[in-house]
Order: sequence, then structure tokens, then C-alpha cells
Amino acid sequence: MSAIKASPLVGEVGGGPAASAAEKTPLCAFSADAENAPPPNPPHKGEGLRRLTLRPDAIDRARSLRKAMTEPERLLWRALRETLPAWHWRKQVPIGPYFADFASHAAKLIIEVDGGQHARAADYDAERTRVLELEGFRVLRVWNDDVVSNTDGVLRRIAEELAVQ
Repeated sequence: MSAIKASPLVGEVGGGPAASAAEKTPLCAFSADAENAPPPNPPHKGEGLRRLTLRPDAIDRARSLRKAMTEPERLLWRALRETLPAWHWRKQVPIGPYFADFASHAAKLIIEVDGGQHARAADYDAERTRVLELEGFRVLRVWNDDVVSNTDGVLRRIAEELAVQ
């Protein structure tokens, strides 16, 4: 099978000289050099290579988790974005085998919003926290009820944790 040629730049008609080095390089891996081919989706600016070590379904799973956030998660997300925007919060972030509810890479802080099921899953949460800490993050856990009934107090606790860094 022949290699697929890269298309010319937008506006170029007739395919004159190569638009880039990509046109000189086959875009498919049918050659003997397949093991030396670059990864299929290189990371975006600032992502480094960590994204390439995620499970294949991690990005789609994170997207579905973002769409299905609980009401306390939505409330805290809005509060973080409005009150502490300088920390560039992200929601439902895949980190290792887990998904952090909220993460600030700048502060290396993860916030987990826990419901009643977490009271029965203490061992799982402890292992999850251990793995996230090995990735270089601090983990702060808050209860759903606290987010709903005492959002200002939760934000003060988060601000205290950010000041410690």
C-alpha cells in the first residue's frame, strides 16, 4: 500500500513544492520503520508526554464525568472559578489511573468532593490519595454537605491550603 501524501497548504492549488516536512514523510505506518514512527497524537502545548500514558478511554471518560457532575461539584466549580481564578482550576482531570474532581497544576493541589459512599471506601480513597501524592499533588477532601451548606468555609480551607504551598 502506498503512503498517503500530506495535503498542500490552504490556498495552494496543484501541489507545487512540499508545503512542509510532513509531505516528505509518510503519514501512515506501513513501512519497516513503523516502530520508529512518532506517536499518533502528539501532546498539545504544555501537556508533555503524560497524556500519552493515560488509558485509551481516559479523555472520553473525563468528558463524560464533566457532563455528569453532581450539584455540589457544580457549586464548587463555579466558586473556584470566581473566587480563586488565578490558580487555573481544571475539572475531572485524568491523573494516573484516577480522575481528580478539581486540580490546579500550578498549586499541585487536588480537591476531591466526597459523598456518603466515601465513608465506606476509606481504603480505596487512601490508595487513591497515595497515588495522586506520588504524582506530586496534595489532596484536599471536602464533603458534599460542606460544599452545599458552607461554601465560604470550604473556600477558606482551600485558600489556606494554597497559602501553605
